[in-house]
Amino acid sequence: MGSKPTIAISHLGCEKNRIDSEHMLGLLGQAGYKVDSSEELADYVIVNTCSFVQEARQESVRTLVELAEAKKKIIISGCMAQHFQTELLGEIPEAVAVIGTGDYQKIVDVIQRVETGEKVKEISVEPTFIADETVPRYRTTIEGVAYLRIAEGCDYRCTFCIIPHLRGNQRSRSIESIIAEAQQLANQGVQELILVSQTTTNYGLDLYGEPRLDQLLRALGTVDIPWIRLYYAYPTGLTHKVIEAIKDTPNVLPYLDLPLQHSHQAILKAMNRPWQEWTNHDIIEQLRKSIPDVVLRTTFIVGFPGETEECFNHLIDFVEYHKFDHVGVFTFSPEEKTPAYQMPHQVPPEIAQQRREILMQVQQPISLNKNQNYVGKMVDVLIEQETPQTQDKIGRSWRFAPDVDGLVYIQGEAPLNEIVSVKITYADTYDLYGKVVQQHNVLEIDC
Repeated sequence: MGSKPTIAISHLGCEKNRIDSEHMLGLLGQAGYKVDSSEELADYVIVNTCSFVQEARQESVRTLVELAEAKKKIIISGCMAQHFQTELLGEIPEAVAVIGTGDYQKIVDVIQRVETGEKVKEISVEPTFIADETVPRYRTTIEGVAYLRIAEGCDYRCTFCIIPHLRGNQRSRSIESIIAEAQQLANQGVQELILVSQTTTNYGLDLYGEPRLDQLLRALGTVDIPWIRLYYAYPTGLTHKVIEAIKDTPNVLPYLDLPLQHSHQAILKAMNRPWQEWTNHDIIEQLRKSIPDVVLRTTFIVGFPGETEECFNHLIDFVEYHKFDHVGVFTFSPEEKTPAYQMPHQVPPEIAQQRREILMQVQQPISLNKNQNYVGKMVDVLIEQETPQTQDKIGRSWRFAPDVDGLVYIQGEAPLNEIVSVKITYADTYDLYGKVVQQHNVLEIDC
């Protein structure tokens, strides 16, 4: 019997997809497969695809085409595999297997079957699996940062979103399971733990009969990880108990990612978002009253069907009024199998793109002002990179989430994957600049 084949993995998509990739790497390593970073040298390339919006799908297709042209044997996993399972196997001769979003834990079995010459389709119609702390995992993030999935799937049915079709209904992990994995990550030296799911503030509803995010956060307060960050906090789930848990738990950052998507009542209703216009205003004001230093990131969709100039101007006023720390703006992507795909009054793509640019321009001076407020102050920064030419460091303050927010560019000596205090000397729209001042071999602030 010959040696086992070499596997490479090409990861695309969001951090939830990244966790799937990390579990596949862990399972392959446990089974004795050699995982190579070079796609050229590998016998098989796993492409963990994204199918959330058209742009992500196009990136996945480009990757598949390039590998097919290079005559690589391809295993397609992730959301695009779940979405277009039959088409992918039929149209890409080099594709030897497709694996669904609830089946990545079967990766070793799939490769074994492929090695016998079988063309494998391993896709559950209704994804139900969610990995826990017992499933091997090889992290692909930097040493100091890790994502922790607390739930998978979504029970909401927003008219623009295909995720429930691709990932199934919500299924939460137990608090005990999450704490066990958090402790494993703490033992690996993780400094920042980012909690992810589709609807984080609904955590536990399916498992316990009620949301228990507040209890989870308080339990995570016992884990020795300095920064714990929340992603995908739906406003409807930010109850008094959750807000108090954030406020009372020292290592839970007062940073919230609120996927609001729009401000106008008519558009929210057309989107089938689980809240109304007044909910957005009330929760933002409540958060800032309860946690004065809270940092708020949000995302908006412009060009949704039926978005008139009046609706868009309402969104501009909303952004100017609430002055979010960070804003992401996306143009509407019509997805088949979603109600919004066939809605009347579709907005031309060029108009949607213009609106995106306008809204980003509205946000820029707000972001600049937020950053300038930190000039001259001390800021805790997680050091993540070193510039080879100058030895200067690059990191993030707790106000900046990885990949989506800004960076802190730092002069001075500081250890990688550690949190140090930095004096901010300059700020631009998205980034901060500062220096570490060393006195008597102790890192401290030059106040």
